[in-house]
Amino acid sequence: MSSIAVLAQKFKPIWPLLDERTRRIMAANEAIVLGYGGVSLVHRACGLSRKAIAKGIREIKVGDCPSPGYIRRPGAGRKNLTVSDPDLAAALERLIEGGTRGDPESPLRWICKSTRTLAAELCQQDHPISYVRVAQLLHEQNYSLQSNRKLEEGEDHPDRDAQFRHINHCVKRALAAGSPAISVDTKKKELVGNYANAGQQWLPAKQPRPVQGHDFPGPEVPRAFPYGIYDLGRNEGFVNVGTDHDPGAFAVASIRGWWHFEGRYLYPAADTRFITADGGGSNGSRLRLWKLELQGFADETGLALSICHFPPGTSKWNKIEHRLFSFISSNWRGEPLRDYETIVNLIAKTTTAKGLKVTCRLDRRKYPTGRKVSDEEMQRVNLKRNTFHGDWNYVIQPNS
Repeated sequence: MSSIAVLAQKFKPIWPLLDERTRRIMAANEAIVLGYGGVSLVHRACGLSRKAIAKGIREIKVGDCPSPGYIRRPGAGRKNLTVSDPDLAAALERLIEGGTRGDPESPLRWICKSTRTLAAELCQQDHPISYVRVAQLLHEQNYSLQSNRKLEEGEDHPDRDAQFRHINHCVKRALAAGSPAISVDTKKKELVGNYANAGQQWLPAKQPRPVQGHDFPGPEVPRAFPYGIYDLGRNEGFVNVGTDHDPGAFAVASIRGWWHFEGRYLYPAADTRFITADGGGSNGSRLRLWKLELQGFADETGLALSICHFPPGTSKWNKIEHRLFSFISSNWRGEPLRDYETIVNLIAKTTTAKGLKVTCRLDRRKYPTGRKVSDEEMQRVNLKRNTFHGDWNYVIQPNS
């Protein structure tokens, strides 16, 4: 057996039990015993570098020993980058805080998004560093990758909370009286065709559904306008999918459709219908066409309509958003909305563990935009404003 193999067998059982210094001292001692060529033999047997073995020989000869409990002498080892380059941390912070500490118009503000880019910029500023070390420094300085969080709603209206309490009181009163209380809104319009839809679904491995590479179609590509009515008391939804536009006439036609298809059978004894709606869009609090169409609806049914609008910038608090629309989006995630029938079927099949049921129908009628409501037409609207924020809270009574 060769001398290298003998040494390797000697080192193998105890090598994992030794620390950095004792390995070096043991290897150096074997090299001294072997004499000339011993460093090379030990190097090949245990894998320790010749430089480390030579350092161990020097330590043995001079009797150099670190303090008890230490492997290296105090101050030994490679210096941390922030020690050898004291300006590195400040230079890195200037790069990532360019929006507040630098020129807002500087292009650097926009390109320093990755650790590789940051490392390249630091190297150009005579701070040699790798992108891996940049990431480590960022974590040490309490930075982390974060996405945007939707929290800011703009300037809050001073009566924001008071309006929420008013809506809550009106909903409870309507439900206690056995009257319908519904939340209405238009869901985001959807492209109809073989276009990508956000989300993922389970499919056979490596067999994704091919869709269009671009989703910037012209006006000739059809759109779907889902207008939803959510029954707050029964946890049921009704969605009217329009194919034309989303003016106030379409919003009221959707509510009318819910009443004729479902509402009048569910609430035969109701004398008032309570509606919560956003402050803008096709059912906005300042939209004349919305109120004029509601007046026509009230005249047809002979029932009053009590309306409460959410304050500006608070549409996400509308119940329909997170009790109906969110589940519809979850149900059709990753599914291309190739035609109107697909959209209607997917909406109608939306359910939840708490028993949500959804009815959906397709509305192919035309709803022209740009309709102007005159002052004379508005005078025929039998509207009574509430003493608290009559612009948000009002009742439309039938004229006959």
